[in-house]
Amino acid sequence: QRRGRIDSCQLFCSCDNKSKSNNYCCLCKFGGSFLSGSGLQGKKPLGHRDFFMALSENLKLFKWNPANFAPCNWSQTMKKKQTYKVKEIFYTLQGEGAQAGRPAVFCRFSGCNLWSGREEDRAKAICQFCDTDFWGMDGENGGKYKAEELADRVIGLWPGSEKRKVKSEKQLGHVSDLEGKPYVVCTGGEPLLQLDEELIAAFHARGLEVAVETNGTVAAPAGLDWICMSPKANTELLVQKGHELKLVYPQLGAEPERYEHLDFEHFYLQPMDGPLGQQNTKLTLAYCMAHPKWKLSLQTHKILGIA
Repeated sequence: QRRGRIDSCQLFCSCDNKSKSNNYCCLCKFGGSFLSGSGLQGKKPLGHRDFFMALSENLKLFKWNPANFAPCNWSQTMKKKQTYKVKEIFYTLQGEGAQAGRPAVFCRFSGCNLWSGREEDRAKAICQFCDTDFWGMDGENGGKYKAEELADRVIGLWPGSEKRKVKSEKQLGHVSDLEGKPYVVCTGGEPLLQLDEELIAAFHARGLEVAVETNGTVAAPAGLDWICMSPKANTELLVQKGHELKLVYPQLGAEPERYEHLDFEHFYLQPMDGPLGQQNTKLTLAYCMAHPKWKLSLQTHKILGIA
């Protein structure tokens, strides 16, 4: 299983390679019989090495003719690059939380696991108050990118990037002719459905500090410089620690005391926008005054009229 996709191959190994004859590689195709008889069907996918070792212990149970199976080009499979679907990329000021007022390039990934992004689905979504358009790839600089392409596009939006001097590929991390610390905010939707260590490394190679804004239901990859988690009611949190917890308030089933035990440096309450925005701001202010562990976060980008 990878990125939520499951097929008859990926139920039992991590390879998604197919030959021209549309058969799976030898391990994958043979593995179907192995798992059916071993009771491992539906268990956690195995890598090729572990899978082969398991098969070798059970070959005597099956009639295996290697000629019946397509060869596995594992090296080709491992070289496949992730494609990232991006709604929009733009330069602005961070408007919320602990980094409010800081210049940043926002990279908004398409898709979310708590709402489809389509209005007709909002009433049945887990998160029904989202105020962000993350559907599709039709925004500013939106599209499909490989890691290096996306990192280049992001750093290219930082002021002074056109004058940047890079002496060699190995010195990409040495930023010159740029003011401030280049900062990218990976947001969505839910960015952790796509953001991975390969892309984080590409950002870092260009001198970018990497932040993520997540709902916390997807595990965070290694290497992130700033994790802002905004939990939603009726969800299971896989992100248990980070730099900033920013809770939209009020939410039935997501009361602040539910999250106070988590390992975060900053705890923010942010008034839920909408028809009751003014009332929610008063409620949030009152809660922060009564519970000083929590700080008030306002959506200053909306106040200032910027993206």
